Amino acid sequence: MDIWEKLYQAAKGLYHPQEVSPFLYAHHVVCALEAENGEIFTGFCVESCSGVLDLCAERVAALNMYVNSGQTVVKRLIAFRDKAPSGGGSGMPCGACRELMAQLMPDSYRDIEVMLDYERKRTATLGELTPEWWI
Repeated sequence: MDIWEKLYQAAKGLYHPQEVSPFLYAHHVVCALEAENGEIFTGFCVESCSGVLDLCAERVAALNMYVNSGQTVVKRLIAFRDKAPSGGGSGMPCGACRELMAQLMPDSYRDIEVMLDYERKRTATLGELTPEWWI
């Protein structure tokens, strides 16, 4: 099993959309990432009725990595809803997630490999996905 299959399976295991309360919805976007040492960490999205309290799956996975291992370097990640990334904008981290990665690992965040199309095994680095004006 290659690393992308391991990441996909780890994230897929978290996918089970759930209304936590009338104000919180979770597990409808999932993420698995590989840390610098090869460990896999996961996260899931938590959305609230107040957008500023939302947590994306990528940020939760990155924080899970840091809290549970002290690591700050992400090698690669996969994120998706009900099916694996399939091209277009599918699988791309949002601006807030990119910002956290940039602050967590300022010297190497552009090297994070992101799965864009699981079936075709198409990836891109975060640097390739981020406009020059943003850097």
